[in-house]
Amino acid sequence: MINRRHIRVKVMQSVYAMLQSHNDDIIREEKFLKHSVLKMFDLYVLNMQLLVEVQKLAAKKIALSKKKILATEADLKPNTKFIDNKVINIIAESVSVEGYLELNNLKHWEDNDEYVKIVFEELQNSDLYKKYIATEEDSFKIDKAFVIDFFKEIIAPNEKLADFYEDEMISWVDDIPFVNTWVVKTLSKQKANGLFVLGSLYKDKDDEEFVSKLFRKTVLKQAEYKQIIEDKTPNWESDRIAEIDMILLQMSIAEFFNFPSIPTRVSINEYIEISKDYSTSKSSYFINGVLDKISKEFIANDKIVKIGRGLI
Repeated sequence: MINRRHIRVKVMQSVYAMLQSHNDDIIREEKFLKHSVLKMFDLYVLNMQLLVEVQKLAAKKIALSKKKILATEADLKPNTKFIDNKVINIIAESVSVEGYLELNNLKHWEDNDEYVKIVFEELQNSDLYKKYIATEEDSFKIDKAFVIDFFKEIIAPNEKLADFYEDEMISWVDDIPFVNTWVVKTLSKQKANGLFVLGSLYKDKDDEEFVSKLFRKTVLKQAEYKQIIEDKTPNWESDRIAEIDMILLQMSIAEFFNFPSIPTRVSINEYIEISKDYSTSKSSYFINGVLDKISKEFIANDKIVKIGRGLI
């Protein structure tokens, strides 16, 4: 499921895009934001299904080899360890995955099977694959460890696959690392006697509402929050502050004022970490200093009021 840090990243990207396009249609931008978040689930399911499609291709090649006129002993009695992989078979038999693919018309691997072939060929030529099929032990533990390594070493770093995803949806570029981690966590939790059921995109209703509320509060109060930032940075002209830094500062202030259950230190730490990936090398120190000053003053003046978990 999507976590709040990645939600913050998606909101940051939407606010930035809105400013760059000089568009003030907040309703349309919010719809696109929600759509891009929902499409992350498509990417997650496609990665899971890719494991199945590679296995299907392997099974197809084995079936064709058996039909050769001059079939060898290896052709007639092939190693079926990969096509018998218990973890991939659980995903392949998942009604949840099949239903999602049909409902959302996700035919990416059917329409672009060359990427399935690319992944399969790379897997076949890898030491990982050769070692796995040579392993005599037949256990769910061995199968799961292989599938996790297959994804981490072959699928996740594949540049051609990444380019394909980017062409399919531009917002997936920033989603790929998060989704890859999500896939690995899911595979790690799979039990031998359990069905594979797709979970929810959001942890709960609060997280789903967090997307829209954070976006709206940041955009609608942008001028007010910018003034607060300028008041606390008298030695800086606002146009000297990196645009991403300004957006992250405004988003954090929006959290200070509008999300009483989120501790100020949590908000500050989250935006510091995001700045390390999306802004300048010095941004984290700048953001920390400005937000620390704002939070302490506003808490002292009762302008920031936290309740419950937010008090911690």
